[in-house]
Amino acid sequence: MPYKRISMRNIRISIFLITFILICIGVVMIYSASSIYVWEKLGDSNFYLKKQILYLGIGFILALIAMAFDYRILQKYAKIIFGISLFLLILVLVVGKEIGGARRWFRIFGFSFQPSELAQVGLIVYLADFISRNKNLIHNFWRGFLPPMIALAAMASLILMQPDLGGTVSLIAIAFIMLFVAGVRLSNLGFCILSALPALHFLIFNVPYRKARILAFLNPWLDPRGSGFQIIQSQIALGSGGLFGLGIGQSRQKLFYLPAAHTDFIFSIIGEELGLLGTLLIIVLFIAFIWQTSLISRYANDIFGKFLSLGIISMIALKACINIGVSIGFLPTKGLPLPFISYGGTALVIDMICVGLLLNISRANDATAAIS
Repeated sequence: MPYKRISMRNIRISIFLITFILICIGVVMIYSASSIYVWEKLGDSNFYLKKQILYLGIGFILALIAMAFDYRILQKYAKIIFGISLFLLILVLVVGKEIGGARRWFRIFGFSFQPSELAQVGLIVYLADFISRNKNLIHNFWRGFLPPMIALAAMASLILMQPDLGGTVSLIAIAFIMLFVAGVRLSNLGFCILSALPALHFLIFNVPYRKARILAFLNPWLDPRGSGFQIIQSQIALGSGGLFGLGIGQSRQKLFYLPAAHTDFIFSIIGEELGLLGTLLIIVLFIAFIWQTSLISRYANDIFGKFLSLGIISMIALKACINIGVSIGFLPTKGLPLPFISYGGTALVIDMICVGLLLNISRANDATAAIS
């Protein structure tokens, strides 16, 4: 059987270049999407651009740190990291800043920190450690399935209390992907999903704003000036761009029509200013990122590194898919940023740290791998 050789060094270079391109596109589009809005609001058209560059600086430093140590140390402190994540989720419910009826942020020296972003990484580290220590027991319900489910339920419940149903569902999806790949019985996962459906129905249709989002997703024109406004404006932006776009800085929907143009709906502004080709470029870059990082997980020499990288890839991929899906009207509205592109502090820094961890795992497995 013929063999093709693949170099982990080349994978690292590819991941770095893809991430760098996405970040550069993000910097340009954040300024384009926010400059007029923030000038009208604060009198400084560079406000969000300057903060984004600051976040990038912090993220770059922390990514370098994440690359510098032996990532296997995280396994030793997995339970402590998970415990700290739970503590921060509890603390934010007590002393966190409330915005729009949600208590999800700490406000420190003018900067916001969202502990649920860190909690996702904490859960990933915990599950990677649990799977690596209990690989032979993963088929057992009591010893291989129930313990991670209890940990997941504790963290998901705290995020749900913020309230953040979308973040809770994303967290559960990441955990289920990791457990499925680890070999958990499909019957156990299926039972959990079916058992959760009545609760999910209650949480959606008994909360007015969530019900309105679902109805707007099904038909945004039922309430074009209310719950359907964002989806309609997003689709107008995407449709206005055509094949080649209106040009950088020429978006009309960012002029106080499309809310959160520089955060949740930046993909729509990309479509308006760079056209279909611009949006396809973003999608291709994310596909390439997922493909290259999946090779790290596939060829990791240790189980902990394999599942740590799998969890990180799943987290970034889900955020990208959900953000793009919301922008094109394929999914109900959910406030998730587009990784590396949307304006944001905690999410951007955490994503950059995660890239540093992926490069760390790749470097630790630097021996050339053989694939057929």
